[in-house]
Formats: sequence, C-alpha cells, structure tokens
Amino acid sequence: MWGWGHFPRDSVAERVSFSGIAQMDEDTHYNKVEDVVGSHVEDAVTFWAQNISRNKDIMKIGCSLSEVCPNANSVFGNFDLKKIYGGLFSEDKCWYRCKILKIISDEKCLVRYIDYGNTEILNRSDIVEIPLDLQFSSVAKKYRLWGLQIPSGQEVTQFDQGRTFLGSLIFEKEIKMRIKTTNQDGTVIAQAEYGTVDIGEEVAKKGFAEKCKLPSSTNISEEKKTDPGQLVLRNLKGPTPLWGQRSNQSTFSRPKGRLNGRQTLDLKDENDAGNHVPFSKECLAIGDFNLGSNVSLAKIKQDQKLIEENEKLKTEKEVLLKSYKALESKVEQTAQELQQEKATVMDLTKHLKSTLKTHVGTRMKNLAAKIERLKEIRRVNISVRLGNDLSDAIQVLDEERFTTPVSLNELEIIWAEYNLAQEKIKSCQNVNEGNILIARRNEVQQKLCTAVEVFILEVDELPLNKRLETLQDLSTSLEAVYGQASEETNSEEVLKKFYNWKCDKKEEFTSVRSETEVSLQRLVAWFQSTLKAFDLSVEESLTSEDTIDNIDEILEKTESSVCKELEISLIEQGDADKEIILNTYSQVLQKIHSEERLIATVQSKYKNSIEFKKQIIECLNKSPSLDHLLSIKKTLKSLKARLRWKLVEKNNLEESDDHDGSEIEKIKQEITQLRNSVFQEIYREREEYEKLNNLVQKWLPELPLLHPEIGLLKYMNSGGLLTMSLERDLLDAEPMKELSSKRPLVCSEVNGKIILLKGYSVDVDTEASVIQRAAAYHRAWREAKEESGLLPLIFLFLCKSDPMAYLMVPYYPRANLGSIQASMPLTLEEALKVMKGVAQGLHTLHKADIIHGSLHQNNVFALNREQGIVGDFDFTKSVSQRTSVNMMVGDLSLIAPEVKMGKPASPSSDLYAYGCILLWLSVQNQEFETNEDGIPKVDQFRLGDNVKSLLCSLIYCRSSMTAEQVLNAECFLLPKGKSTPNPEKDIKYTQHKEEEELKLENLDKYKEKTRSGEANFD
Repeated sequence: MWGWGHFPRDSVAERVSFSGIAQMDEDTHYNKVEDVVGSHVEDAVTFWAQNISRNKDIMKIGCSLSEVCPNANSVFGNFDLKKIYGGLFSEDKCWYRCKILKIISDEKCLVRYIDYGNTEILNRSDIVEIPLDLQFSSVAKKYRLWGLQIPSGQEVTQFDQGRTFLGSLIFEKEIKMRIKTTNQDGTVIAQAEYGTVDIGEEVAKKGFAEKCKLPSSTNISEEKKTDPGQLVLRNLKGPTPLWGQRSNQSTFSRPKGRLNGRQTLDLKDENDAGNHVPFSKECLAIGDFNLGSNVSLAKIKQDQKLIEENEKLKTEKEVLLKSYKALESKVEQTAQELQQEKATVMDLTKHLKSTLKTHVGTRMKNLAAKIERLKEIRRVNISVRLGNDLSDAIQVLDEERFTTPVSLNELEIIWAEYNLAQEKIKSCQNVNEGNILIARRNEVQQKLCTAVEVFILEVDELPLNKRLETLQDLSTSLEAVYGQASEETNSEEVLKKFYNWKCDKKEEFTSVRSETEVSLQRLVAWFQSTLKAFDLSVEESLTSEDTIDNIDEILEKTESSVCKELEISLIEQGDADKEIILNTYSQVLQKIHSEERLIATVQSKYKNSIEFKKQIIECLNKSPSLDHLLSIKKTLKSLKARLRWKLVEKNNLEESDDHDGSEIEKIKQEITQLRNSVFQEIYREREEYEKLNNLVQKWLPELPLLHPEIGLLKYMNSGGLLTMSLERDLLDAEPMKELSSKRPLVCSEVNGKIILLKGYSVDVDTEASVIQRAAAYHRAWREAKEESGLLPLIFLFLCKSDPMAYLMVPYYPRANLGSIQASMPLTLEEALKVMKGVAQGLHTLHKADIIHGSLHQNNVFALNREQGIVGDFDFTKSVSQRTSVNMMVGDLSLIAPEVKMGKPASPSSDLYAYGCILLWLSVQNQEFETNEDGIPKVDQFRLGDNVKSLLCSLIYCRSSMTAEQVLNAECFLLPKGKSTPNPEKDIKYTQHKEEEELKLENLDKYKEKTRSGEANFD
C-alpha cells in the first residue's frame, strides 16, 4: 500500500468513521485531471490506481481491518458476490478488503482486493465478515489508456513484456490522469502522463498496443454503453493470453505497507501527500524514472541497454575465468597422477626383480602354510555349516516323538460333559428337575472317575520327565548356536528345502575334497621321483623332461585345489544359505516347543486328575453335612435372645428410681460379652458358609437348590458380605446425626473396635441392586484386601422390621482429608504417600469395572497420615446418580468437564477428581484460577516438575491415562529423601493424637469429636 509519513499510535486504536470516505466515491467526475499512484497492472493498456488524496483513507481502512478481522466471524453459507469481505493476503499476512470474483470449490475462491486491484485465490478460512461501516466502494479505480488497444494475435511473451513495460512507467509512481470517459463497468478511459512523458504514446511506440478509432465527443453516451475493452476483445484473432496464471503477476500486484497485521507508515510529514516512495528494483523492469528529471525516455532506454550489455559481458568474463582455473587445476592434477603412476611402476619393477630370486621358495612356503591351515580346518567339526546338528535334532524329534495319550481325548470329552451337567444343575430352580439333573451328573461322574483312572495309569507308563529333559537340552544347545528363532513358516516345505540344500552342499564338499587329495598325491609322487634325479648314488639315468618339466602344472593344480577348499570352508554363508538354516532352526524349535507344551498339558491334566480322584473319593464317601451350620445358627438364636433380654433388663434398671450402679455395670459387662459371643458365632457361620460355597463351586452346585432354608444362595450372590444373623437392635449404637443428614448413621463397638453402621432405605426393587453393588465392591477389595487401597466392608444385613439395609464399616475418626487439612495439613511428602494409596484404590475398582463417581476430600482417608484409602460410595445410587451431585474441594468442582456436558462417568472422570484433590493437597490454601470450563490452571503454582507433569496429565490429558499409570508416576517412584526433623511439629502431632485417644474413651462424647465434613461416607 502506498502512503508516506508517521501515523500516531493512538489513532490506530480509534474507531474510524468511513461515512466521508463513502461519500467521496458517490460522484463520478468527467473531464478532470486526477493525481493517482499505480497499484496493479493488468495488461499493456489497463491498470489500477489510487487517488493521492485517498492516502489517509487507505491508512484508516488498514488500521480498522487489522483490529476487526482477526476476531471477525468466518463466512457461513454461500458467498455474496456483491458483498465486501476481509481477505488475508498470502504475501504479507495482512487483511484487505476484497470481493468474490469466482467460487472455484467449496474451500477456494478467486477474490479481488478492491483497494488495490490485484486478485488472488484464497481459502475459505482466510475470508471473514466485516462491519457495515467498511462496506463502501473501492479506493482503487480501473483505468484504460485513451485511444489504445491490445493488438490482435499478440504473443504471450509480448503480452507479458507490454504489461511489465507499463508497470515500470506507472507502478507506485505519481501520474496525472486526464479523464475522457467512464465505461458502464466503472473502467475510466483516460490519458496518462508521467512528468513530460505521455505513457500511452510510449506504450504504442514499443508496439505493445495500437491506436484504435476514438468515438466522437458528441456521442459520449454511446461510449458509456460500449466498453473499449470489449471492442479490443472482439478484435483479437486468438484468445487473450492467460497472464493471470503466470508467476510474474505478483510483480505489480501485491498490496504493500503492512507488517503483522499493523500498518507500517514511513511519513516524514503527515500532511505532505505529494512525495512518493523511491522505486524498488523489482518494480523497474526497464529503467528507473526520477520525478522532476527532464531526461528523455530514449536516453534512459539507451543507458539501460548499455548497463545490461555490460552486465552480460561481466558474466561471460567470470564464466571464462572459472573455466580457465578449472582447466589449470585439472592439468596440475593429471601431472601429479602421472608422477605417482611412474613411481608405482618403478617400485613394482624392483619388487618383481627381488621376488623372482626367491619365487620357488616363497611359493612352496605359501603352499605349505595353506596345507597346514587346511589340516586344522579338517580337524574342526563343520557340522554347523552343513546343518548336521539340525539334522540330528530332526531325527530325535521324529524317532522319539511324544504323542497325545489316547485316554486324554476321552477324558477331555467326559470332563466337558461333566462341567455341562454341573452348569445345568447350577442354573436349575426346580427341585424335581434338579434331582433328575443330579442323577445324570452322578452317572457322568462315575464315567469321569473311570476315565481319570485309565488316564493316570497310561501317563504313569510314559517317560515324560526324561523326554522333557531331552527336549530342553536340545533346545538349549540349538539356541546357543543360532540365537532367536524367526517367524513361523510352512514346516514341510522348509524341511524339504533343507534336505535338498544339505545334499547339494555335501556333494560339493565331497567333490572339492577329492580334488584336493588327488592334487596332493600327484605332488608327493613328483617329489619322490625327483629324489632319484638328485641322488648321485642312483646309477639309473633320468632326463630332466621326465622329472622337472611338469612341476609348474602340478603346483598350479595343487594350489588351485587347496585354495578352493579353503575358500569353501572359510567363506561366510550367503543370505540364501542362512535363510534356509534359520528357517529350519525355527521349525525345529517350534516342534520342540509344541512337544513341550503337549507334555506340560498332559502333566497338568495328570495333576488335576490326581487331585480330582482324591477329592471325589472324599466327596462320595462323605456327603456334606449342614449340621454344624445349623448348630451355629441355633447357638446364635439363643445368644441373641439372651442379649436382648439383658438389654431390656439394663434399660429397666436405668429407668428405675432406685437403680444400683454396680448392678448396671455388671449387666453392661455381660451385654458386651454376649455381643462379642454373637459376633464370634457370626464369623464361625461365615466360615461354614465359605466351606459350603467352595463345595458348590467345585462339586455340589445343587446345595442352594436342595437347602434353600440356609440362605446359601444369598451369601454367594453377596460375595460373602451379607449375613442374616445380625440385627440392628443387637448393637448398643450411638446415633451420629451430625455426620450425615442423608441416612441413619450410628457408631458402636464390636470386639474392642469402633465401627460405623450406615443405613440405606430400600424396597423390593432396590434391595437387589444394593446387594449387587456392595458385593462387587467387596469382591474387588477381597482380591488384595489391605493392599487394595479400599475401605473394607465388614457386614451387610437387612432390617427385619423396617425397609432398611445396614452396612458395617470401620470408623476412622478425623482421618478423612477434609478434617486433616482443617486441623493439621499434610506435608507434600505425606500427601504423595496418601495419594499413592488412593491411586491404588482407584486401580482396584477400575480393574473390577467399577466407577467410583463420588470421590471427594471427605471420602478419602489418610491412616496415620501415610496410608491412603478410598471410601465406599452410596450403593443405592447408580453411577450417573452419584456423579450428578456437585462435589467441591475448596473452590474447585470435582465433576469432570465431560460429565458436566452430559457424557457418562468413566474411569477418566474419577481420575479428574483425583487430580483436583492432589492439586488441592499440593497447594494448601492458595486460591485457584480456572478457565471458562472450570478446569484449574496448574501452571500458576510453583510445584515440582514430576508433580506438575502428573497433574497436567490428570486434569488436561486424561483420555489415555489410567490409574495404573498414575501409580507408576515418577513422583511416586522417586527414592525417599531424608526429611529434616521438625520437633515442634512432632510434639504438636503427638498432642493432637493424645487428645483424640482421650475422646475415644467414652462413646457418649462422639458428638463432640466430630466436626463439619468429617463423615465416613460418600
């Protein structure tokens, strides 16, 4: 963009009104002289220019666009070809006003920058809506030189040259336009002058345009109806050159004067609109024009031509100089190479002279060394090269191969039939039908016992251990030689290929060895015959031709044979040979492992069969008895009756006016003993149920069907958590209304331990779901127990008088994070220990496909300030119901953003709550900054790199994060450093602990020990 002077910074931020600008474009002036600056050239007679008086308008437009466009809305729906948009110019990344000329595709369209005249193809994303105050006519106008037109049939090259020539005359230069008329499309027909130069005349002289017949001045109205440009097009013999697609279009087309979305203004005087910017080299394709100079255009062209010829001569001179230097360097290099070659030939000549003197001795010495090496190689076993070890292994596998015992297949069939019979009994709910299924099962059981006997006898006769040892030794020896096996391939084809390869190699080795031995025998025979020729005591006369003449041939043959055998023996195996051997090795190893697996399967079945035989005999000889369980239930019934009587007796004494304190204390002790006895019997009852449960799982699935009165099925469905022998009135419980307003919550003491009873209101429909959810949680805990990271569930029982379910859990007073942080906050080291345990708890739940959905600071416990466990949740609610409660820690919401958006809860949402709690523990009482979604900003806090990395993963990138990965986070795996002792803090903690122990001595003071938010509940 053209313009001069400095524009004040504060004016950039002003809201500019464009009503005056729009008014300036409403009137069209004729027979008037305008001072303009060229901004874009279309062809040799057509160009775009901006009125100099519009300089400030252009700057204001640019400032407004740089403010509005970056935040403006993208264009939705179809483009309006009459509307003005904001476009992002590709060269300087600044915004300019534009109109849509043509829609190329859904994502691309051709636009024209209306304030400059140039065009460009833009992506849809680079076009935005602009406000109404910027919807006014263009600053740049389209001009055509008066009386000129493009010659018909003009070549593309001449067309480009004409366009470039016109650009050199008008681009970014102040020119005077004497307006003649205006076409209907807005094109202004005018005479252009630059100083004393008539631009149209210069274009015509160069032959880039030709004179056309001008309309009479009296017929201006007809001129307005007819576009001279259209006349030109009609006169063209061929199509207009496609200059718009050429790379040099941008030379006179780009908007200028912007940087990074802001207008760059270089005015020495804001009010001086007459000065112009010096021309750049890119804009002067033919020559520079200096405003105010009277130098003729011909002189300028002549100087320019001389400069071009001078530059051309300089270039030719440099090329010739480089060629000369290259030839000179090559001559010197060739001379050096010749000298080196001459020295090499002389050295070789000397070497040959010295070698010839000792040729025979050297040759015999070398041959002897090779033969010695050959002896050594022949002594070494080359079985590996020929795959002899693989052949031996294949032979061992084939000759002594272990096959599946005949009785095993029969055993598998009967065992599957037996398991099916057990499953049918387990799913049966009718006693009569069950008796029929039991009878069938017993028949199959007898058959199975017989099959097991036969199988055991057959396996006892097999040398399994010896064969397994042989296979292991074979596998170890082969792996030591060949290493890791390759992927599986076709066994039969590989072994066949190996045998063919081995035969060929063996034949080749045999042939070479035979040839070597024959050559050495000839050499030995020659030496023996030669002894006679040199022995003076031998009277027999021998000619030299008989003994000496053929030595060269014998030596040559012997050396060739020995070298060939050495080469075959020492050369590395080719890729094809290696592939054959490794594929064969892979097949052999697969056969070994397959046989090892078969032996392991047989041994496993054998072990199971022995155990089955032992247990089935015990089961058949001794049917399960329920007497012990019934006896325990009877004892429990008696103990509960006595306990209730004692409770009534205690209440009566306490209500009487003349009660004896010692008598009441005695009754309380008896009540405690009776209650402990009740729980001991309940634990014994659970043990009996567990024994029966094992019998049901292994041998007798019919027990729940045949004995429904013992409630075994309910015990099994609850995972061993439900008991029918415990009742609410047996416990001397203290209500704890302050801890929970959601459900009844009482505290009691059992066997010297404080427990909590959580009451849940249930009906016929919700009772089963409560038991199911609690059982799933209990099974997850039972897998690892103390290592699970979960709060254990002791008992679940149903109230007989009211529709209530009670859950018994341990009570940890003031151990939840909310209470700890309110009284004596955890250090970062303690917090990491605790949160590692919490991560273990989440991992245990997620592994069992359980989503907690109710993780918050009052439901996470820090035992002894170092062991973190996750509390249970409301088993009457589904996951979606639990996550619908807006839980907060400090100012942070623990509900994951995706759950707020209506997506279902997931392990990822549990980890989000976990991350927020960890952040809360790490930053103590600092205030949180959150984004618009309520997600906390972790970067605002000064935390360790490992902790911050984990928090970012938990809060921002949870899609691929799991609780197991959290457990393995670096902040939990770092070695524990020696923390600096703090005696004052230790004394404070000891005093705090002693106060808690004093409070626990009396159950009547439970209410005083609790504060807001420390409940052991979700």
